Amino acid sequence: MHRFVRYILLLVFLPLCVLTNAQNNTSSPFSCFGLGDVNDNVPNSYRAMGSVGIGMRNNRVICPSQPASFTACDSLTFMFDLAANVMWTRYGDDVGKKNKANGNLDYIMLQLPLYKRWVALSAGLLPFTSVGYNMTLRDSIKSTYHYDATYYGNGGVSEVYGGLSINLFDWVAIGANVYYMFGDVVNTRSVTFDEAGLTSVVQASELSVSSVRFREGIQFFHTFGKHTVTLGAIFENKQTLRSDFTVAESTQLDTVWVAKNVAEIPMMFGVGASYTWDKRLTVGFDFSRSYWEKAYNIQNYDLGNLRNRNKYAFGLEYRHNPIGRNYAERMFWRIGCNVSDAYVKAITSPDYMVSIGMGFPLRNARTVFNASIEYGHRGPAGSLQEHYLRLTINAAIAETWFFKRKL
Repeated sequence: MHRFVRYILLLVFLPLCVLTNAQNNTSSPFSCFGLGDVNDNVPNSYRAMGSVGIGMRNNRVICPSQPASFTACDSLTFMFDLAANVMWTRYGDDVGKKNKANGNLDYIMLQLPLYKRWVALSAGLLPFTSVGYNMTLRDSIKSTYHYDATYYGNGGVSEVYGGLSINLFDWVAIGANVYYMFGDVVNTRSVTFDEAGLTSVVQASELSVSSVRFREGIQFFHTFGKHTVTLGAIFENKQTLRSDFTVAESTQLDTVWVAKNVAEIPMMFGVGASYTWDKRLTVGFDFSRSYWEKAYNIQNYDLGNLRNRNKYAFGLEYRHNPIGRNYAERMFWRIGCNVSDAYVKAITSPDYMVSIGMGFPLRNARTVFNASIEYGHRGPAGSLQEHYLRLTINAAIAETWFFKRKL
C-alpha cells in the first residue's frame, strides 16, 4: 500500500511541478498593495466548499486555519497532505485584456495523535501572502513630456506552523498554532521619459519579514443519532512583525532609506458552524473579520489606506454511501462560495468566488485524492477587473501507524 501511494503521488504531482516550476503563485495587479494577496490557509477539501474551515471537524482533513480541529484525527492514524495548483487569469479594462497562467506547490501539512484521542499535533508549510505583477502605463505631462510608468513586484511571505490541540471533554476542544513567518516583498516603480534631458527615476522597496505570530481556536461538538453539530471560533491578536524595510531611489543622486519593524498583522476573529447528517451530507458556514484598518504597513504610507476585511463562506459536501459497492457512491461531491472585502481601500469592490470539487477515496485505505476548481472575480465595473480559474489537486494520505501488533 505504501508503495502504491507513492506511485500515485508521483503520477499526480510530477506533471504539475514541472508545469509550475519557477513561477509565482500570482500575477495579479491587485497584489501590489500591502503585503500582497492574503491566503486563508484552508485545505483543498474545504476550498471546494467555499473555503470554510472554522466550524469544520473531520478525521480525514487537516485544517490549519482551526487549530482546535486537530484532535478530530483517529488516535492510530498519521496524516499527510500535499497540494499543488495551477491558475488561469484574465485581466481587462477599457484599454485591453491580457491572459496569464501560473501556479506552484500550494502547501505541505502533517498531523498525528500524541495521546490517544485527547492530544494531537499538526505542522506544515503554508503561503501567507503572494506578490507578482508587472504593469506599464503610457502617459504624458500636459501633452509635452511623455513617459512610461512601470510597476513590478514579486515575492511574498510564507510560514511554517506548528499546532497543538487538546480535547478538554468529549464535546469541547481547544488548540493553538505558532507560525514562523519569513519572506521578502519587493516592489519596484520606474518612470522613463522620451524627451532627452529628463532624468528617469527608479524606486525599489523591499520588506523582509522574519517573525512569529499566534492563533487560538476552540470547537464545541456533539453527535446525537445521525446528526453532528460543530461550533467553532478562532482569534489572533494584533502583532508587529519583526522586519526590515529598505527603499532605494535612483535619480541624479542615489538615496537609500532603511527602517525596522514597520508592518503589523491585524487582530482577527472568526466563527463557524457545521452540520453533518449520517456521515453523508455536511453543511458549513464561516464568518471572519480582520481589522486591517488599525494595522500599520509602511508600504501604504498611512493607516487611512487600509480597511477591515470581512469574509463570508458557505459550503456543502455530499457522499451518497460511505460503504457502497459502487465507487461513485463513495466519492465526495462538494460545492461552495464566498464573498470577502479587499483589505486595501484602493480596491473598491468585494471579491467573489464559487467552487466545486470531488474527492476520490482509495478502495482499501482512508487516503483521499481531492480536486477543486475555483472561479473568482475582482475589480469594479468600468475599471481593472480580474477573472481567474484555479485548479488545485491534493493527496490527503492517512496511514495506520500507532498500534500494537498481537503476537
